[in-house]
Amino acid sequence: MQKRKKNSLEDSIKSVTKKFLEKTKNKETLVISHFDTDGITSAAIMIQALKRLDRRFSVKILKSLEEKFIRELPQYSQDKVILFLDLASGSLEHIKKAGLKDVFIIDHHELIQEIPEGIEIVNSWLNNKEKISGSGLTYLFCNEIDSDNKRFAKLAVLGTIGDLMEKDIKTLENFSGEILNGDIKKIRGLLIYPSTRPVNKVLEYNSQQYIPGVTGDSYGVIELLREAGIEPSNGKYKSLIEFNEEEMKKLTTSILLRNPKAKNRKMIGDIYLLKFFNKLEDARELSAMVNACSRLGKSDAALRFCLELPNAKRDAEEIHAQYKQHLISGLEFVSKAEKIKGKGFVIIHAHDKIKDTIVGTIASILSNSSVYDEGTIITTMAYYEDKIKVSARSVGQNGRNVREILDTAIKELGVGEVGGHEFAAGCIVHRNKEKEFIKLLKKNLEIEMVKI
Repeated sequence: MQKRKKNSLEDSIKSVTKKFLEKTKNKETLVISHFDTDGITSAAIMIQALKRLDRRFSVKILKSLEEKFIRELPQYSQDKVILFLDLASGSLEHIKKAGLKDVFIIDHHELIQEIPEGIEIVNSWLNNKEKISGSGLTYLFCNEIDSDNKRFAKLAVLGTIGDLMEKDIKTLENFSGEILNGDIKKIRGLLIYPSTRPVNKVLEYNSQQYIPGVTGDSYGVIELLREAGIEPSNGKYKSLIEFNEEEMKKLTTSILLRNPKAKNRKMIGDIYLLKFFNKLEDARELSAMVNACSRLGKSDAALRFCLELPNAKRDAEEIHAQYKQHLISGLEFVSKAEKIKGKGFVIIHAHDKIKDTIVGTIASILSNSSVYDEGTIITTMAYYEDKIKVSARSVGQNGRNVREILDTAIKELGVGEVGGHEFAAGCIVHRNKEKEFIKLLKKNLEIEMVKI
């Protein structure tokens, strides 16, 4: 366990937890969380912790935390404690203007505003900028409430993986202690998911490692596996977690021969298996299911799935199947769409051809493919209502800070909201500012490239 400064994350959690328990003794808690996997798992951890405390609470899941929603909060949050999870670090001024009282925030997004009086916050940016997911911080917070809440570690791991922070699970363990148990297993393997399904189906339908002549082609898959010396047994292929080291090496070599650009990408790494509904499943697949539910407007199904309620798995699987069809259509559109390109960046505007809740996933898939060089910034855009959802990703999670680039453009525009991380960020822009925003974004992407 590494030493912490006096004003450490542990101290912050202890202090804020104490105040939270005192405030919620006789007041209902309004839990407001983000709709992605990290936010949903954060809510699921907190719900179960509050139930065990026998505290009164209600839950609201949001696609994004907008100023209009914050302005309206006082109307139905009187005499309630407001708890933001995986949200609100970028909305402190809005919260202050709304005059909200008894506000608690557990979030890991970058703080760029002064913390107003009356807001209690747990944010790893305040404590050595520790890299921990929102669900990881919620898990640590709930462990401080009651150490028996360690049983929810698998939800913290799921949220961490959903936020593409696998390497930071070790940081979580530094604070909470060993988390591997009967519900959480870690193995080494090829980073294509789900690792628990037959390898031929995984290779055919995988979207995170595009393989020319293989992805989406069942015949190409069989040919690749034959080249790697991998044959079916009784008409069925093994899953990746059943491969031995030699088989894994042969398959990896065959993939690299088909996709030379992938040699610079990490092919082998840690895979987390989590027990959900009494079966070990690939955490990346579970995250995809949770994400699919929320992005198709079914956050309630995502939350029920994380709470492992009856019929929730069946519902989530059906929604995930629908979501994959949306993704396939979205990727087909993107492959043919006209793009704004420059040195080190590409902007793809889907207008109303792709759902606004999916453009971020499209950007992530493209950033994990071998289509663009490492460090390229991919920005996707889509309409919703009278606004535009903008998502930006850095290929290989390397190079320029995409959040800062978006933030600079938004500040020059004079209106909009930005959230996210160094290599994965997003913002919301009004449609009447569309042309102006694209012009500013392009200018800032070009300026950043010149700096490098």
